[in-house]
Order: sequence, then C-alpha cells, then structure tokens
Amino acid sequence: MSTVASTIVQRGDVQIEVLAQGSGHRVVLLPSLGRGATDFDVMAERIAAAGYRVLRPQPRGIGLSRSPAPYADLHDCAADIAAVIEADRGGAALVAGHAFGNRVARMLATDRPDLVRGVSLIAANVGHAPSTPPIREAIRNSANPALPDEERLKALHFAFFAPGNDPRAWLTGWHPDVLAAQRIAGDRTSRQEDYTGGSAPILYLQPGHDPLAHVEDAHEFKRALGERVTVIVIGNASHAAIEEQPEAISQALIEFADTLWPRCGPQLSCSPG
Repeated sequence: MSTVASTIVQRGDVQIEVLAQGSGHRVVLLPSLGRGATDFDVMAERIAAAGYRVLRPQPRGIGLSRSPAPYADLHDCAADIAAVIEADRGGAALVAGHAFGNRVARMLATDRPDLVRGVSLIAANVGHAPSTPPIREAIRNSANPALPDEERLKALHFAFFAPGNDPRAWLTGWHPDVLAAQRIAGDRTSRQEDYTGGSAPILYLQPGHDPLAHVEDAHEFKRALGERVTVIVIGNASHAAIEEQPEAISQALIEFADTLWPRCGPQLSCSPG
C-alpha cells in the first residue's frame, strides 16, 4: 500500500487539499458532481502501484479545500487544478475526470494545454446536459441525506448503477452544497467552450449502461474529433462506473498512461517531465 499524503495548495484566497501518492509521471483524478477524491481510493492505489504519482484534488467545500467564494464558472474550476499541477512540479499530467470532473478536465486541457499530456473522460456525457427532469431529480435525491434510504437507493439505481450492482456504497460521500455550486459553474459555461478538450490525446471510458451518458454519444464524439479519441466501453457499469468497475478503469488508465510516457528503455528518459 502506498502512503497517501495530504498537502495544501494555495491559489489566492482558495485553499485546495490534494491527496497524493506514488512517484513518477502525474495522473490527476477529478471526481464527479458533489463527490470527493476518496471515491478514487481503489483506483489511486492501483495506478500508484503501476509507477505513477496520483494527485487527487478535493473540490472546494470538501475535506480541507475551501474558498470565500463559490466557483465563478468552469474556467475557475479548471484553474484550481492547474494550480495543483504547477505546485507539484512534475510536468504535464494525464488528467482523468469522472462525470462532472470530465468537463473540468476538458476545460483545463483547453485553457492550459501546457499542463495536460492526455485526457481521460469517464462517464462523460460529452456535449449533452443531463437536463431532463427525471435525471436531475434522481441526482438531487441520491445526494439528499434527509430522504429515506429506500428512496435514495431507488434514485441511485436509476441514475448511477447498472442493473444488479449494489448502490449502497454511494449512500454516503455526497456534499449537496458542493453539488449545487458545481452545477451552477457548469451551467454558466457553454458546453462548446470545453467540448474538444484542447488538442491532447483522449481516452473515453464509456459505461455500457448509463442513462446520463450514452454509448452512441461516445462514438459521436470520436467521429467529431477523429484519431485523437479512443473509446473503450466498460461493461456492467453505469454512471458510477468508478465504484462499479474500479479495476477495469484503473487498468485502462494505466495502459493509456503507458502510451503517453513509454516505459523506460535504453534510449528513453525515466524522469518525470
């Protein structure tokens, strides 16, 4: 087991807690709407064990991350992550975003391409807002601790988990205030602004069963951007794919990272950068 260190990065009045482990080239993991970095515990351990340094910034309002003001927009979200990568001084990173985190990853790659070696989108819902009333209601109900567990489990089954998968682990870990602030930031930013994710290679990890992010949407994204995009469909997973299939997603990220930084050989540098 690798040691997880909690560090603080300051960006003006914003304080960002970062969970860091491992050594090597940087892999940055960004959580989904209203959820924190500990959702990636299993994945972070596997990726660090494969020879990478894993950085997990906590969104504002979770852990020790805080700010006197909410996010202004998606550019503001991305700027927090840019500060984290710069503070770690390890060069450009592979940035992987789950659900809402994928928009932050793509915005960062657009605003600061110098800091992004590659992008991975997990349950991304690219280009289409999950704006239908049943979906938005299910997301709100999933995160609402005032509701009975039975009602929340029903919402989690509908919005986040594939048939037969147990959603009880996601009864906890929600931060409704953070969810609301992130949703406002996303709604203030046109989806065209972050759509292409800069110019870096993109690994699109698409759940096979996801009411928010459809398989055809992933293939449509690849048709739009061409060879930059590699699509992998993750079976037996829905929008909570990192909880349902952490091993498969970790392995896909490790293999993608290995293409960005080929393993050391006689003619290759082994140092991060």
